[in-house]
Amino acid sequence: MPTALTDPRAVARGFRAVALAEAVSWGLLLVGMFLKRVVHVTDLGVQVFGALHGVVFLAYLLATALCWRALRWSPATVLLALAASLPPFCTAWFERWAQRTGRLPLTTAAPAPQAA
Repeated sequence: MPTALTDPRAVARGFRAVALAEAVSWGLLLVGMFLKRVVHVTDLGVQVFGALHGVVFLAYLLATALCWRALRWSPATVLLALAASLPPFCTAWFERWAQRTGRLPLTTAAPAPQAA
C-alpha cells in the first residue's frame, strides 16, 4: 500500500482538503438550486454543481474510510463523520472538531524546550 495512504499526517491533510471541498460544493449546489427553483433562470447550475458535489461526496466517503483505517478512528467517530456529510457545510464543522480533539494529526508537535 502506498505510504501516502497509510501516513497519518498525509491522510489527515487529504481528509481536511476533501471535507472543505465537500462544504464548498454544497454551497455551489445550493446556488444552482436557487437559480433553478427560485429565480427560474437556468438549471445548468444544478447539472454542473450537482455532478461536482456528487464526485466530491464520494471522495469524502473514501477519505473517511481511509481515516478509519490509517488514523484508527472509532466507529462513533466514523459515524459522526458520515452523518456530517448529509447537512450542508457540516463536513467543515466536523473537520474542525476532529482537528481540535486530536483525531486529525495535521501538524507535528513542537519539540519540548531543553533544560539548560
